[in-house]
Amino acid sequence: MDFGLVLQTDPPAATVVDLMRRAERNGFRYGWTFDSAVLWQEPFVIYSQILEHTERLHVGPMVTNPGTRTWEVTASTFATLNDMYGNRTVCGIGRGDSAMRVAGRAPNTLARLGEAVDAIRDLAEGREAVVDGSPIRIPWIKDGRLPVWMAAYGPKALALAGQKADGFILQLADPYLTEWMVKAVRRAAEDAGRDPGAITVCVAAPAYVGDDLDHAREQCRWFGGMVGNHVADLVARYGEHSSVVPEELTAYIKNRHGYDYSHHGRAGNPSTDFVPDTVVDRFCLLGPVEAHIEKLHRLRELGVDQFAVYAMHDARETTVDAYGEHVIPALTA
Repeated sequence: MDFGLVLQTDPPAATVVDLMRRAERNGFRYGWTFDSAVLWQEPFVIYSQILEHTERLHVGPMVTNPGTRTWEVTASTFATLNDMYGNRTVCGIGRGDSAMRVAGRAPNTLARLGEAVDAIRDLAEGREAVVDGSPIRIPWIKDGRLPVWMAAYGPKALALAGQKADGFILQLADPYLTEWMVKAVRRAAEDAGRDPGAITVCVAAPAYVGDDLDHAREQCRWFGGMVGNHVADLVARYGEHSSVVPEELTAYIKNRHGYDYSHHGRAGNPSTDFVPDTVVDRFCLLGPVEAHIEKLHRLRELGVDQFAVYAMHDARETTVDAYGEHVIPALTA
């Protein structure tokens, strides 16, 4: 199993770079950031510094979207970083939640997302693609490589990931839901004539190492609110008791009342008081290192190839170090 670290690009950017360097020293192979231009600093600028100050770390957004940048700009940016640092980027992409809503726009449609997955990959690898009806090719790209991993929750999005993406990003660490969603992605890949085993599965969730579970839960409760935004979209589309979406995913948002994006992804988010302890425990990894190792073994058995640690809490350094000393060796032996 590979490991990644997920951060927000809060200023100063040097802190983000330092934490990514710390992660690499501890055996993490991926460095991810949020991508929401209004809420945080521009990640692609910071990626250049992360790549400059690391040797093996692969970087990318978790996640970008097809709406805030034109596709040729996204592809060219990735290709430039790859040309400078040797194909060490991954394009995580989704419909767009905070990045689009904070700017007053609705998330992208799945149809547009599917077109973007193909076009961005093709352009970044030097092939021609059609963007808004016009064929485009970036002529200077040689030997480019850009895996595109797609974030998804609902049935149609999971099917799209299986049909088109190189990897699947699932932003929760509940084993039951992980099994259900991984099976859906792989079934769609097989139906599309693809090799299901070739799709990388990345589970991303907060991890907090420590014995004080009450404190850990309060530091990570924000995650249930973030996931709740996507779940609310699913409920609006499929209904509260839909047979195509597990109730284990949708039931907890019944008491959700709006969401303030100014606190998005942050400990103490006041918009997440509806998230019960049981959901925090299911969606996150909390407690002593033994509890993390046990849950990660279960996830690996379900086909998870990478666990990406959301570290938006007050124990970033100690959690990264604990993973490097105890968790990563136990899962990579």
